Amino acid sequence: MSHDRTVPQECPLRRHAPWAASLAILAFWASISSQAATGYRSPAPPEDSQYGAKIQRTMRLLATSTPKHRNKVKILFYGQSITAQKWWKDVADDLRKRFPHADLQIENRAIGGFASQLLVRTTEHDLYPYYPDLLIFHVYGDHRRYEDIIRSVRQRTTAEIAIWTDHLAANEKANEAGEYIDEGWTAFMAKWLLENARKYDCEIIDIRPEWKRYLKDNNLTPPDLLRDSVHLNDHGCFLLAELIKRRLVYKPDIPADPNNTVKTYIVGEDVAWEDGRLTLEFTGNRVDVVTAESTGASSSARVLVDGKKPSAFPEAYAITRPSSIHNIWPAVIRVSWSKPLLLEDWTCRILESDEMGSRFTFEVVGLKTGPDGRGRSDEPFVSNSGRVVIDPNDWHLKRTCEYAKKPVPENFEIKWKVVPMFADRYDRPRIDDPTREYAATLIQGISNTRHTLELIVEPGVTALIRAIRVYRPPLE
Repeated sequence: MSHDRTVPQECPLRRHAPWAASLAILAFWASISSQAATGYRSPAPPEDSQYGAKIQRTMRLLATSTPKHRNKVKILFYGQSITAQKWWKDVADDLRKRFPHADLQIENRAIGGFASQLLVRTTEHDLYPYYPDLLIFHVYGDHRRYEDIIRSVRQRTTAEIAIWTDHLAANEKANEAGEYIDEGWTAFMAKWLLENARKYDCEIIDIRPEWKRYLKDNNLTPPDLLRDSVHLNDHGCFLLAELIKRRLVYKPDIPADPNNTVKTYIVGEDVAWEDGRLTLEFTGNRVDVVTAESTGASSSARVLVDGKKPSAFPEAYAITRPSSIHNIWPAVIRVSWSKPLLLEDWTCRILESDEMGSRFTFEVVGLKTGPDGRGRSDEPFVSNSGRVVIDPNDWHLKRTCEYAKKPVPENFEIKWKVVPMFADRYDRPRIDDPTREYAATLIQGISNTRHTLELIVEPGVTALIRAIRVYRPPLE
């Protein structure tokens, strides 16, 4: 992230022509390049220009990165099999080419075959701990669980959210006039997505009307862009990438963060050291410290939040996604806890199971906790320490074994880790690249309420800290 003060007062694109015209020229040449590279015809220019307003904090960080100041930007693609298809790599590559100076971290954690009612469970491991700047999201399934995910992202992160409407499936037919009319569930979801994008202040990438126009302009039918009933073929991946890429644009006339969800406090200006202590009252659920650009030595600083070490907050610990079975799906889709966690590795051993994992017994062992109890797959499980809680509906062995047509492996084990989203001490990192911004998270995942941060150093010692950055999710 970059503080507003680092942003140039004038965007270079505006010096010679209005930004919209400049972007149109860039989009034109990009479309020519894409068509030449793939052999597919690029989609017609969008008919509306009212897009991009909800992702301008991310786009501004990308666009204002320079060779001397590379803003770090985290982007997460999340959803199911459509999101996992290769088009997302074209979008990621396009962002890297258009914004070569940005310090981009892009991941795709989509899980094929996981509709919203399953994905709402895995978000606990995949999404909230990652805490992206921009979430690019699409999923099928229960619209209520879809909304649960969006609402939780708004409550637990400051991520900007871009969601896109469904493309046309193979069974959709044009009427006698050659028009594709949304009906039934398709019509409901098309309207629902638009309404909930407005409700939760998300960027909506409405590809559905543009998909229809592309079919008509190129004398195609829905199956021409698909490899089965719904998954995209190469042509379909090309089209989806093109429709999404051109929505990820910087519009300098639009406020980047109108709700002040991410605020940077410059040390020495907005907050200051007094007698070896820096104190900041803040509202939010995450705090980062930005290292000063200096080659000098510095000692570490003790960290307190509300008078406690960050490690004392149980919610500042994250559990990684449990390992898969048959390299397909997580063997258990959510592991939670009822008592405070330790930073440790966990193993769940399957003891006795029927062939396809319908019913089994198991035991859990923590690297620090040790043997922590046994359970049955058809019963709620709480380990002896309370550090492992598994709902019987979250086991995923049976579905995976049936899909793979393979039995539960002998001596099968499931692994996960408990990792920190905190630091009790701030130790200045080694600066290998002075153009990058080095930020360390002091605490993340705590309640989105009022807190007090204290950094403490020994008398006469200077901690080389440039800024404190606070993240305040828009929903409580």
